[in-house]
Amino acid sequence: LELYQTEWCPASRRVRQRLTELDVSYVCRQVPVERAERVELLMRTDSDSIPALVCELGEVRVGEEEILSYLDERFPEPEGAEAHRLKAIKARKREHEEAARCLEPVTH
Repeated sequence: LELYQTEWCPASRRVRQRLTELDVSYVCRQVPVERAERVELLMRTDSDSIPALVCELGEVRVGEEEILSYLDERFPEPEGAEAHRLKAIKARKREHEEAARCLEPVTH
């Protein structure tokens, strides 16, 4: 599997999280910010939208909903999926708390 995505895209993060929960190996392909520069993505998927998943037989899924539906149909959920989900929730909460502290005004 090849996932065309960016780190700043929330939908890409959710797809990566689901792949992790399902214990599915994949290759990440970083996509340029500017749509006009997404030549490789367009050639591989016929779309300039992310996330996009190129599957084992070359079929393409574009968009979070379509990708997540495909993954849930194709891969059974392993025993450790819930532990991954809970860990991700905890990590995101901690990240948000740290970001909020960075925004607090400095007092002397």
